Amino acid sequence: MTLLKFSAARLKLLLQLFGSFARIGPVSFGGGFAMLPILEREIVLRRRWLDEEEFGEVISVSGVAPGGVGVNAAAFIGYKLGGVPGMLAAVLGMMLPTFVLVLILAIGFSAFRQYPKVIAAMEGIQMAVLALIAYAGLKLLRSSVFDGASLSVFAGSIAALLLTGIHPLLVMLVGVTAGCLLVLIKGHFGFAVRFEPKKRRRERPADPAVPRYPELECYFGEGI
Repeated sequence: MTLLKFSAARLKLLLQLFGSFARIGPVSFGGGFAMLPILEREIVLRRRWLDEEEFGEVISVSGVAPGGVGVNAAAFIGYKLGGVPGMLAAVLGMMLPTFVLVLILAIGFSAFRQYPKVIAAMEGIQMAVLALIAYAGLKLLRSSVFDGASLSVFAGSIAALLLTGIHPLLVMLVGVTAGCLLVLIKGHFGFAVRFEPKKRRRERPADPAVPRYPELECYFGEGI
């Protein structure tokens, strides 16, 4: 009986992982960092699988790992919650519906791409995606830049990317090295070392009113 209950609970979790990520992929336009707002809404606010700090760490690792941010995040979250089966369920949920939709669009888009309304729609989507990426960057900035050391690494990385031709991979490696050195130097001289922003005390309701997604509703990030 215990094994049966465990298997039922495990199966329920796998179905929830598949369903959540299958919902996110097809209705968040732009992919990558543009889907972070709706991903946070589902994982942190609605399901409460992760808190904000854990979500920020997952996105940071997903961003520097090879591959798409959304698929990487699905793999990390699925593995954290359900091991290898959870990872497979989350990744399959993220990729399968989107793959089918993209395949259909790729077949039919060539027949309509010359129409002015289709061109205007694509330009509008590009601007919305740009806004979503900016919003995701601000969210990550709040959880990652919290003292002078992290601000220095952030400012130096931005300057290197904008003002030089250094490869982004090299910038990441230098950022990792600089962060480690700063921690060692601060510890050597007796300064307090922090690895995350100070947690703000706030009252969180027992059951926040996060609405379920109505049928046929699409999200550009946080409901734009």
